[in-house]
Amino acid sequence: MNKEKTTADSCCDTGECCRVEAVVSVDARGQLVLPKEVRESMGIAAGEKLALVTLNRGGKPCCLVMMKAEKLAKGASEFLGPILNEIP
Repeated sequence: MNKEKTTADSCCDTGECCRVEAVVSVDARGQLVLPKEVRESMGIAAGEKLALVTLNRGGKPCCLVMMKAEKLAKGASEFLGPILNEIP
C-alpha cells in the first residue's frame, strides 16, 4: 500500500523535532557562542569539533545544521563501509 505523505506526517509540522533553542549573534570575526544551556543539553564540551552542514533549496543555501563531527564521521563510515567493501 502506497500512502501519500501529508504535511501532518512531518515531525517539524507537529513541533516534535524542530524548535528554536536560542538566538545567537555573529561577531565581527564571524564567531558565535552556543549558549551554555544548549551546550549542556547536547553534551558539547570545550574544544569539541562540530560539523556545519548547509542545506540548499532552489540552488541557494537556506539552512545550517550543526552536529558533532564524530557522529557525522560514524554515519559516513556506516554508509560507505558496505560500498567500499564491494570495491575489488
